[in-house]
Amino acid sequence: MTIHFATLVLTAALLHPHRGAGTQQPTVAEQSSGTTETLQAISPVSEETVWVSGHGGVILRTLDGGAAWERVAAPGGDSLQFRDIHGFSSEAAVALTAGEGPLSRLYRTEDAGASWTLGFLMEEPAGFLDCLDFWDENHGFAYGDSFDGVPYILLTRDGGRDWTRVSAETSPPANEGEGGFAASGTCARAAPGGRGWIGTGAGGSARVLSTGDYGRTWTAAETPVVKGPLAGIFTMVVADGRPLMVLGGDLDRREEVVAGNAAVTEDAGRTWMLVSPAPINGAVYGSAAGGIGANRIVVAVAPPGAVYTVDMGKSWRGLPEVSAWAVEFAPGGRVGWAAGGGGRVWRIEW
Repeated sequence: MTIHFATLVLTAALLHPHRGAGTQQPTVAEQSSGTTETLQAISPVSEETVWVSGHGGVILRTLDGGAAWERVAAPGGDSLQFRDIHGFSSEAAVALTAGEGPLSRLYRTEDAGASWTLGFLMEEPAGFLDCLDFWDENHGFAYGDSFDGVPYILLTRDGGRDWTRVSAETSPPANEGEGGFAASGTCARAAPGGRGWIGTGAGGSARVLSTGDYGRTWTAAETPVVKGPLAGIFTMVVADGRPLMVLGGDLDRREEVVAGNAAVTEDAGRTWMLVSPAPINGAVYGSAAGGIGANRIVVAVAPPGAVYTVDMGKSWRGLPEVSAWAVEFAPGGRVGWAAGGGGRVWRIEW
């Protein structure tokens, strides 16, 4: 059975962060978003220009690093949940809505939301989109829950104006009930050279689907991340053109830190090994890499709280000010944002 976040009741839980090695200390400042709707996805174009999207038809944009956020006119009024967004510039972005059947859509704007073009409308009643990412201004992919024995992967070659589904012959079969979690827009990640990865979950699956040719063909790799009806991979961390970590958990166990909620790879995603669990109860919703090279930092967030690691999951530290669905860093890895329930937004700097 496919599980969607729209049907889940989210509850707060206590966070007990572990102490770890390293000296990096973040600065966290909450910003005023101007909305109280749940925010689920973030797309920094630069340290000044950032797009954020969420429930109630909310799409936000800042042009000054978050000192001021403006609500962008969105298609569908307040009836749609914008679970993911990808900004190309201060004017252009592609937004993904999630929901059963025709509630799952892909839109593009080229004038900062003054107008939107519908690039894709889900016609399958059992269809449900989860996340998307782009390799460049033209090439991108989106992922949704499987319903016919094949992973549901869409490709665009014109910046999101049109989308086509990847054929069954070029991807591995889907597991029964396999899908994704439309939690933060980070179950899909792209990297230069046409490389891309998708983290799957639900139905007893926790796989990584990967491509090296701009989505034309895909392969699957198993991970040791916890599995179950409401478990699996929720979010992926990619940096320096390669996958670093997958995180998730089990929403059937919301009141505890779940063992097996984080795994890393040393061979570009072909094999995965568990690391210390990220100390967030239930499941990690979003994650991102900040810093550069040897100073790489991975931040993991969820409604119960947020943590970060400076040693790729050997140890974790808490970000006690943050309780978020999504986190992303601007190019350069120095400045990032987290966003979550009640319209809350935080700027994070290292």
